[in-house]
Amino acid sequence: MFPYPSGNLHMGHVRVYVIADSIARFHRMNGQNVFQPMGWDAFGLPAENAAILHGLKPDEWTYSNIDHMKKQLQELGCSFDWTNEVTTCDPSYYKWTQWFFIKMFQSKLIYSKEAEVNWDPVDETVLANEQVDEKGHSWRSGAVVEKKIFKQWFIRTTQFSKALFEGLNDPSLMNWRDIINLQKHWIGECYGYRFDFQVYTDNVYRTMLNIWTQHPEHVPLATFIYIKPNSFVHKYYVQNHKNVHIKNLITGNMLPILVTNRVEFPDGQETRLGLPHAFSIDEELAKEHNFTYSVNQESHLSREAICEKAKELNAGGYPVSSKLQDWPISRQRYWGTPIPIIHCNDCGAQAVPEDKLPVKLPALDLQSNKKIKSLKLAEEWIKTTCPKCGKEAKRETDTMDTFVDSSWYYLRYLDPNNNSQPFNKTLASQMMPVDIYVGGKEHAVLHLYYARFFNHFLHSIGFTPSSEPFKKLLVQGMVMGQCFKNKINGSYLKEDEVVKIGKTYFTKNGNHPVIATWEKMSKSKLNGVEPKSTIKEFGVDTMRLLILSSVAPTSNRNWNSDTFPGILNWQNRLWLTIREFRSVRKNNNILRDTINLSAFQKEEIKLNNNRNYYVKKTSSNFRKSYQLSVAISKLQGLTNVLRKSSKELVKYSTEYEKLLAVQIIMIAPMAPHFASALWSGFVSAPGRINENWDQINWNDDVINQKWPQVDCDYTLKLYCLVNNAVKCVLEMPKREITLLNKEEAVKLAMKQDIIKQYTSSWTIINTEFQNYEDDDAYIYIKTDRISVSNTKCTDSITVENKV
Repeated sequence: MFPYPSGNLHMGHVRVYVIADSIARFHRMNGQNVFQPMGWDAFGLPAENAAILHGLKPDEWTYSNIDHMKKQLQELGCSFDWTNEVTTCDPSYYKWTQWFFIKMFQSKLIYSKEAEVNWDPVDETVLANEQVDEKGHSWRSGAVVEKKIFKQWFIRTTQFSKALFEGLNDPSLMNWRDIINLQKHWIGECYGYRFDFQVYTDNVYRTMLNIWTQHPEHVPLATFIYIKPNSFVHKYYVQNHKNVHIKNLITGNMLPILVTNRVEFPDGQETRLGLPHAFSIDEELAKEHNFTYSVNQESHLSREAICEKAKELNAGGYPVSSKLQDWPISRQRYWGTPIPIIHCNDCGAQAVPEDKLPVKLPALDLQSNKKIKSLKLAEEWIKTTCPKCGKEAKRETDTMDTFVDSSWYYLRYLDPNNNSQPFNKTLASQMMPVDIYVGGKEHAVLHLYYARFFNHFLHSIGFTPSSEPFKKLLVQGMVMGQCFKNKINGSYLKEDEVVKIGKTYFTKNGNHPVIATWEKMSKSKLNGVEPKSTIKEFGVDTMRLLILSSVAPTSNRNWNSDTFPGILNWQNRLWLTIREFRSVRKNNNILRDTINLSAFQKEEIKLNNNRNYYVKKTSSNFRKSYQLSVAISKLQGLTNVLRKSSKELVKYSTEYEKLLAVQIIMIAPMAPHFASALWSGFVSAPGRINENWDQINWNDDVINQKWPQVDCDYTLKLYCLVNNAVKCVLEMPKREITLLNKEEAVKLAMKQDIIKQYTSSWTIINTEFQNYEDDDAYIYIKTDRISVSNTKCTDSITVENKV
């Protein structure tokens, strides 16, 4: 996930990009075509507010921050492809954001209507519901949010809700874990249908009203419309006008409104159909309010025909949950992508012609009196002509929510200099979907939902090869800093203002007790750690290893200097290993004739087994589980093996030399500079033994080496599972297990007596085969025993028989 250019990297940035870079380097060393681009999510409120505060133009502020952060990222040693860099505030990028807007507008996916919005009186812009905290305060300014009525632009994301919900069951989605549940909760079960009605006051159309129902066949039969008290329609229309009606677009009928809380409304809805012929409460209230209706009223249209008619009228008719709403994208601030719409008194809202894109942001004097500005001040820019009739018209002055820009950037990475289309479709078909998407859990709902929607839409019009944009998702935890808070007044304290007495913290003068907690790093909490200070003290590769060690990438990481000695000691032991290796290889006093050959050969076998074991385990941590902290732990174990080796092995063992080479190579993805220095000492040592070993290129740097492989005769395992329980394990050399396909693995498993025992009396309903490179394989056999006996499988694995 690309960053917002704030100007300074924080430890969260360091973690996400070092994780991603380590994985990218691993796959590159495995001979794969790796594309790891970088860009900037550069529009939005923070940049504009900061620019106003510093008396600068937003573009000047943003681009200066980008320059600074780019240098910081380069200091991290990340192998980004900077030739494909994108910046969302560049007209060459947002031209295509506007182009997508127009495509959606033409597809009837974009509409405008009056709506009640969250208004931030400090930042003077609309906020999405998710940008307002539980106390009703703005996420940015902290101001109490107000409710206002504005005409807003919406993207009809709900039209794709069922596809987005069902897409979460796509077997191509790997490592999504709880994110699938978060997405499903956000979208909701699509067990009903949405229909668009129209609100009229005094026979004048005012806005669109979404009504949800489980029964489309009821839509033509509605006699009136229930509205919640204090709902949007009630507050802004019913209370202010005598003559308010709702138009049913399916029938053309004008329906009266009944404001009440005497009925139950669907979850997340402020409206409901009034159906006296179907529900007794509706009949009772209809009589109370003298609404006329037919008792035997029936629709001549089927539910399918009603939905189809609604779709033809662009009035809904598609499945959706009751709580999911369309995406409001209008923002009233300057620093964003201009919405490419022209308003004409005669022709209405017209899309800017594609050959007139981009609609560039006009220059505004944002520095004068440091007040907030919007495009409404660009009077000359607003004036234009209607693309349809040629008469005088006005440009739209709202800009787009920055989530729109960040919903498709992964596609522009592929083709950032293309001036004729947003990206080459052939290139997208070759490269998409994204293999591994790394980012924070805070973006796992909204950003991921919008990005998935964009790709679903583009797939529907033939622009992308698959509906889902991301295969594997690696959601990294936050970097936490230790906070110290005065227990008396709640104020945050710096670490040097606190003293620890026993296990309890106090203010340095000892007067007040202090609460010590771990919280997300923040300047306001005085617990932030600048990456540059760590780099200055320890070097970039030590920091990379520190940020990757101790805990899994998906877990929160407590940044604690107490954990540093483990990594520093390991690095020191590796330096000593290389120095001793060079020293022993130069030493001519260790004579081969004095070596106990039998003992020597036994030790070589142990080293061979260790090499294959550690290559297998470390490769699995990179390729399958992404447990890079475990990979570091394994490599530390490998160092221990090397350190225990005798001088005779160091001097004459082919296996020791191979193991040392493998150690350095497998460090390289995580600490490339450190590994390169180790490698230089290794390859320049005298007495080279494995001159012709095909796994080493002695004349090239470590980052260009091939990732080590398990030997062909090393024993791997085929785990045979029945209903998720391991029943037997078959051992065979790598050369054999690598050639296994699903059919052969099933045949092999079914020959085993223990498997026959657990399958002979039941019907096999499914089999799956997983065969990982340089790792054990798994054959999963599922029978109907579970469904019949209604037993619940656990995640525990027990081996009942080893073959």
